[in-house]
Amino acid sequence: MKELYKNLASFNYEVPVILKNSQGYGYKFADLSEIFSVIKPLMKKHNLGFTQLIIDGNLETVVFEVKSGESIKSVIPIPEGAQLKGQNEFQTLGSAITYLRRYSISSILGLVTDADTDAGGEQVKKANPKKQPLTSERFAKALDALANNKIKKEDITKYDLTAEQAKQLDEFIKLLNNE
Repeated sequence: MKELYKNLASFNYEVPVILKNSQGYGYKFADLSEIFSVIKPLMKKHNLGFTQLIIDGNLETVVFEVKSGESIKSVIPIPEGAQLKGQNEFQTLGSAITYLRRYSISSILGLVTDADTDAGGEQVKKANPKKQPLTSERFAKALDALANNKIKKEDITKYDLTAEQAKQLDEFIKLLNNE
């Protein structure tokens, strides 16, 4: 493992922080293509390669030293039965695999895929962060999701509800509980 670890260490000294460039549902992330575009030339330079295989319901990520053949691997189970709104089961599976590939390769290579604000002194504490308001349309969708057991009451109450929305939520929960 001498060559693998030596080359992996050299790679880690040179690989930059890969900033979040894609927008998800309420969060940003470094997408797989951005991660690959940054790491592939550096891996080649340091005689490293990787592969990601699906074996027996798991994602197996293998990083290897090209000349010696030394390797390390990481295995993550691919969750079954997950559902994402607006996606069929195959699209959801594809999303899960892409998500796991992104985090698996980042973990095994020790990549940083966001700015380290703690170390750089950039972090600014927000004074009493306010809850976000919930529009009428999103409130109605949240009630529908609650009725279909896709979310819990706590997922709704994390928003800044109007007095009327809070009253409607309490009444709705009573109806769901047959009270």
